[in-house]
Amino acid sequence: MDKYLLSGQDAALIIVDIQDRLAAAMKQRDEVIGNCLHLIELARMVRMPLIVTEQYPKGLGQTVPELREALSSCEPVEKLAFNCCEEAAFRDRLRETGRKTVIITGMETHICVLQTCLGLLREGYHVHVVRDAVCSRNKENRDTGLAFMRDAGAVITCTETALFQILRVSGTEEFKAISRRIK
Repeated sequence: MDKYLLSGQDAALIIVDIQDRLAAAMKQRDEVIGNCLHLIELARMVRMPLIVTEQYPKGLGQTVPELREALSSCEPVEKLAFNCCEEAAFRDRLRETGRKTVIITGMETHICVLQTCLGLLREGYHVHVVRDAVCSRNKENRDTGLAFMRDAGAVITCTETALFQILRVSGTEEFKAISRRIK
């Protein structure tokens, strides 16, 4: 049952490879970026650690400007491996958080997000993949990646479910701020 629960005190948010040239090819670009911005805002409010990765930035560019601005204090982990867990800098940053639950967003669902999810599951993390904050160039690849991750043991969730699981109660300043954002 623990793997299904999200808590701001035990989770870290990972944003995988939402980069200029990659995002330009995604039909769901705006939705994914918007949902990531909601999650980033909540992460800030509850002091949830954030890790951002960039796959071969020389070829794919930097993290998109909208996210770069929201993440100005978060230095991206550059990588060549599709699985973030194969990069020592990523593993070290995640280990330093002390968190055992990971919320994953990013591009592409069936490649880097999938391989990172599998790596995290192998390392014993509880993994929540935010289905409306991940995308691939086509729906079939996205759906295949999501089904693969669910079959492997990840929890497939959505932005609002993740937000309100972490918030837990209404009436707080955080709840009011997030409620305004998603309307």
